[in-house]
Amino acid sequence: MFRDRIVDGAYAAMQRAISKNQTPNLFLLHYKLPQLIVENVLLVPHFAFSLSFLEKRKPLSSTARRAGWVGCNFLLDRIPPDAKIPVVDSGKAVSPAIVREAYEKVCPLEKLNIEKRGWTLDVLNVVRSLKKNEFVLSEVYDHADQLAELHPQNRHIHDKIRQQLQVLRDMDLLEFLGAGSYRLH
Repeated sequence: MFRDRIVDGAYAAMQRAISKNQTPNLFLLHYKLPQLIVENVLLVPHFAFSLSFLEKRKPLSSTARRAGWVGCNFLLDRIPPDAKIPVVDSGKAVSPAIVREAYEKVCPLEKLNIEKRGWTLDVLNVVRSLKKNEFVLSEVYDHADQLAELHPQNRHIHDKIRQQLQVLRDMDLLEFLGAGSYRLH
Protein backbone atom coordinates (compact mmCIF):
# COMPACT_ATOMS: atom_id res chain seq x y z
CA MET A 1 0.00 0.00 0.00
CA PHE A 2 2.25 2.83 1.22
CA ARG A 3 6.01 2.77 0.97
CA ASP A 4 7.96 2.71 4.20
CA ARG A 5 9.40 6.19 3.58
CA ILE A 6 8.01 9.39 2.15
CA VAL A 7 10.26 12.10 0.74
CA ASP A 8 9.81 15.47 2.46
CA GLY A 9 11.53 18.86 2.32
CA ALA A 10 14.41 20.35 4.27
CA TYR A 11 15.60 18.30 7.24
CA ALA A 12 16.41 21.28 9.48
CA ALA A 13 13.03 22.93 8.82
CA MET A 14 11.08 19.75 9.63
CA GLN A 15 13.24 19.05 12.68
CA ARG A 16 12.50 22.59 13.90
CA ALA A 17 8.76 22.24 13.21
CA ILE A 18 8.60 18.99 15.18
CA SER A 19 10.64 20.41 18.07
CA LYS A 20 8.37 23.48 18.24
CA ASN A 21 5.20 21.38 17.85
CA GLN A 22 4.29 23.19 14.62
CA THR A 23 3.76 20.30 12.24
CA PRO A 24 0.62 20.04 10.11
CA ASN A 25 -1.56 16.96 9.84
CA LEU A 26 -0.23 14.61 7.18
CA PHE A 27 -2.59 12.98 4.71
CA LEU A 28 -1.15 10.13 2.65
CA LEU A 29 -2.88 9.28 -0.60
CA HIS A 30 -2.46 5.98 -2.42
CA TYR A 31 -4.13 5.69 -5.82
CA LYS A 32 -4.32 3.24 -8.69
CA LEU A 33 -2.81 4.15 -12.05
CA PRO A 34 -3.76 4.75 -14.81
CA GLN A 35 -7.36 4.96 -13.56
CA LEU A 36 -6.48 7.52 -10.85
CA ILE A 37 -8.76 5.73 -8.40
CA VAL A 38 -8.18 6.52 -4.74
CA GLU A 39 -7.31 3.28 -2.95
CA ASN A 40 -6.27 4.51 0.51
CA VAL A 41 -6.01 7.74 2.48
CA LEU A 42 -4.31 7.82 5.86
CA LEU A 43 -4.29 10.66 8.36
CA VAL A 44 -1.25 11.11 10.59
CA PRO A 45 -2.26 13.76 13.16
CA HIS A 46 0.15 16.63 13.72
CA PHE A 47 0.78 15.47 17.29
CA ALA A 48 1.98 12.04 16.10
CA PHE A 49 5.22 13.45 14.67
CA SER A 50 8.47 12.84 16.54
CA LEU A 51 12.12 13.31 15.69
CA SER A 52 12.59 9.54 15.36
CA PHE A 53 10.07 9.70 12.49
CA LEU A 54 12.65 11.65 10.41
CA GLU A 55 15.52 10.34 8.35
CA LYS A 56 18.21 12.79 7.29
CA ARG A 57 19.17 12.43 3.64
CA LYS A 58 22.63 13.00 2.21
CA PRO A 59 23.45 16.61 1.26
CA LEU A 60 23.12 17.43 -2.42
CA SER A 61 26.38 17.14 -4.30
CA SER A 62 28.65 20.10 -4.93
CA THR A 63 27.55 20.12 -8.56
CA ALA A 64 23.84 20.41 -7.72
CA ARG A 65 22.08 23.74 -8.09
CA ARG A 66 21.38 23.74 -4.34
CA ALA A 67 24.69 22.15 -3.31
CA GLY A 68 24.81 21.08 0.33
CA TRP A 69 21.04 21.23 0.84
CA VAL A 70 19.84 18.44 3.15
CA GLY A 71 16.39 16.92 2.83
CA CYS A 72 14.56 14.33 4.88
CA ASN A 73 12.28 11.34 4.63
CA PHE A 74 9.36 10.39 6.86
CA LEU A 75 9.85 6.81 8.09
CA LEU A 76 6.32 5.46 8.16
CA ASP A 77 7.27 2.27 10.00
CA ARG A 78 8.23 4.42 13.00
CA ILE A 79 4.68 5.70 13.36
CA PRO A 80 2.52 3.42 15.51
CA PRO A 81 -0.51 2.01 13.68
CA ASP A 82 -2.74 3.88 16.18
CA ALA A 83 -1.48 7.18 14.69
CA LYS A 84 -2.08 6.11 11.07
CA ILE A 85 -5.81 6.66 10.82
CA PRO A 86 -7.53 5.28 7.72
CA VAL A 87 -9.94 7.68 6.03
CA VAL A 88 -10.28 5.62 2.85
CA ASP A 89 -9.46 1.90 2.97
CA SER A 90 -9.30 -0.33 -0.12
CA GLY A 91 -11.27 2.22 -2.15
CA LYS A 92 -14.07 2.62 0.40
CA ALA A 93 -14.60 5.63 2.65
CA VAL A 94 -14.27 4.79 6.32
CA SER A 95 -17.24 5.85 8.43
CA PRO A 96 -16.68 9.36 9.87
CA ALA A 97 -17.61 7.99 13.31
CA ILE A 98 -14.82 5.39 13.09
CA VAL A 99 -12.30 8.02 11.91
CA ARG A 100 -13.28 10.33 14.79
CA GLU A 101 -13.06 7.48 17.30
CA ALA A 102 -9.56 6.54 16.09
CA TYR A 103 -8.50 10.20 16.23
CA GLU A 104 -9.89 10.69 19.73
CA LYS A 105 -8.11 7.54 20.90
CA VAL A 106 -4.70 9.11 20.16
CA CYS A 107 -5.68 12.70 21.05
CA PRO A 108 -4.15 12.48 24.55
CA LEU A 109 -0.74 12.46 22.81
CA GLU A 110 -1.30 16.12 21.97
CA LYS A 111 -1.08 17.03 25.66
CA LEU A 112 2.42 15.54 26.06
CA ASN A 113 5.48 17.71 25.51
CA ILE A 114 7.36 16.82 22.33
CA GLU A 115 10.26 14.95 23.99
CA LYS A 116 7.96 12.78 26.08
CA ARG A 117 5.64 12.30 23.10
CA GLY A 118 8.51 10.95 21.00
CA TRP A 119 9.31 8.35 23.63
CA THR A 120 5.64 7.45 24.04
CA LEU A 121 5.19 6.99 20.28
CA ASP A 122 8.37 4.94 20.01
CA VAL A 123 7.40 2.62 22.89
CA LEU A 124 3.88 2.27 21.49
CA ASN A 125 5.39 1.37 18.12
CA VAL A 126 7.52 -1.32 19.79
CA VAL A 127 4.46 -2.69 21.61
CA ARG A 128 2.45 -2.78 18.36
CA SER A 129 5.36 -4.50 16.58
CA LEU A 130 4.94 -7.44 18.98
CA LYS A 131 1.63 -8.15 17.19
CA LYS A 132 0.06 -9.50 20.38
CA ASN A 133 -2.88 -8.33 22.47
CA GLU A 134 -1.12 -9.37 25.68
CA PHE A 135 2.60 -9.00 26.29
CA VAL A 136 5.13 -8.88 29.09
CA LEU A 137 7.65 -6.22 29.98
CA SER A 138 10.62 -8.38 28.99
CA GLU A 139 9.31 -8.46 25.40
CA VAL A 140 9.49 -4.67 25.27
CA TYR A 141 12.92 -4.74 26.94
CA ASP A 142 14.06 -6.94 24.03
CA HIS A 143 13.80 -3.74 21.93
CA ALA A 144 15.88 -1.61 24.30
CA ASP A 145 18.77 -1.36 21.80
CA GLN A 146 16.41 -0.02 19.14
CA LEU A 147 15.03 2.59 21.56
CA ALA A 148 18.54 3.50 22.73
CA GLU A 149 19.48 4.15 19.10
CA LEU A 150 16.47 6.45 18.68
CA HIS A 151 17.21 8.23 21.98
CA PRO A 152 21.00 8.16 22.42
CA GLN A 153 20.95 10.84 25.14
CA ASN A 154 19.04 8.54 27.52
CA ARG A 155 21.15 6.22 29.68
CA HIS A 156 18.22 4.61 31.54
CA ILE A 157 16.31 2.88 28.75
CA HIS A 158 14.58 0.24 30.89
CA ASP A 159 13.37 2.87 33.36
CA LYS A 160 12.07 4.98 30.47
CA ILE A 161 10.28 2.00 28.93
CA ARG A 162 8.45 1.33 32.21
CA GLN A 163 7.57 5.03 32.51
CA GLN A 164 6.19 5.14 28.97
CA LEU A 165 4.13 2.00 29.52
CA GLN A 166 2.56 3.84 32.47
CA VAL A 167 1.86 6.84 30.19
CA LEU A 168 0.22 4.52 27.65
CA ARG A 169 -1.81 2.95 30.47
CA ASP A 170 -2.91 6.42 31.63
CA MET A 171 -3.93 7.21 28.04
CA ASP A 172 -6.06 4.02 28.08
CA LEU A 173 -4.13 2.52 25.16
CA LEU A 174 -3.13 -0.45 27.30
CA GLU A 175 -3.96 -2.04 30.61
CA PHE A 176 -1.52 -3.18 33.31
CA LEU A 177 -2.43 -6.73 34.36
CA GLY A 178 0.18 -7.05 37.12
CA ALA A 179 3.50 -8.87 37.40
CA GLY A 180 4.93 -7.18 34.28
CA SER A 181 2.00 -8.17 32.03
CA TYR A 182 -0.02 -5.82 29.83
CA ARG A 183 -3.01 -5.92 27.47
CA LEU A 184 -3.59 -3.60 24.54
CA HIS A 185 -6.93 -1.83 24.19
